[in-house]
Amino acid sequence: MKKLIVIMLMLLIVTVAGTFFYVKFALPDVGAAPKIKVELTPERIQRGEYLANHVAACMDCHSTRNWGRYSGPLQEGTLGKGGEYFGPEMGFPGKFYSKNLTPANLENWTDGEIFRAITSGVNKDGKALFPVMPYPYYAQMDKEDVLDIIAYIRSLPVVENEVPQSVTEFPMSLIINTMPVKPSFVTRPKKENKAAYGKYLVTAAACMDCHSPVNKGQVIAEKAFSGGREFELPRGILRSANITPDTESGIGNWTEEMFVARFKTYQHPENMPSVKPDDYNTLMPWSMYAGMETDDLEAIYMYLQSLKPIENAVVRYTQK
Repeated sequence: MKKLIVIMLMLLIVTVAGTFFYVKFALPDVGAAPKIKVELTPERIQRGEYLANHVAACMDCHSTRNWGRYSGPLQEGTLGKGGEYFGPEMGFPGKFYSKNLTPANLENWTDGEIFRAITSGVNKDGKALFPVMPYPYYAQMDKEDVLDIIAYIRSLPVVENEVPQSVTEFPMSLIINTMPVKPSFVTRPKKENKAAYGKYLVTAAACMDCHSPVNKGQVIAEKAFSGGREFELPRGILRSANITPDTESGIGNWTEEMFVARFKTYQHPENMPSVKPDDYNTLMPWSMYAGMETDDLEAIYMYLQSLKPIENAVVRYTQK
């Protein structure tokens, strides 16, 4: 009996050790960066600028936001410089910093390495990225849109900014290696197919990620888009809005005109009202999404109205 117990313990140790070494050293396994060269045409750069600033909103995290104004519009001269911090006090399992996307940092990256980082969550050195950047959603975009974003990134002016290395806490330092995904690209629907096109934009914007309650960092699928995800702010707790078509707690009573107008209210970032540290503020980058084309916002509205209504009355902000 003792011999059997010893053998079982040895097998258990070998299994645990094998799993540890596999997760630590064999993952992530999304393949090599593709060998691609993006043509920097005016059309690609223009489309990429639109996507990176107003749909996927890459510049939201990879620039510096002015939290002295409502919704933290971008500070002039910081476009793509990186350095935005996401730490334990905000609920993250480590200290994460957005990367510098200008040539000051990406000059030695190939287009394929940038492509893999955006769509699979693996950096130039083959290391896993924590999905503060919602690459699982970008993995579901049209490949051409991703190439357009890369073209735009390549056009950014140099901004020197040495960004600290991100540090992941244990056990997330192991789990993070299991997170990168191989992309599952789709073909961008035609604008005429309004609801399908709206769904595509909602995915590219990763709306579900913020507007859904989570359990251990994972979206609760049956409650998607019903809001209530909590974000720790210095002076209080912010919760995302319910954007399902529930008439009591969501946007079921909103007209298309009301929905579009809500965004367009913030299309002039310089006019954003000033806020004090104790005032209510929001992480929602209104001034960025306000730059979306009206028909794109209308498509998003149509898609959201097609969702299952979920009753979830959200208390938007609780001051500490």
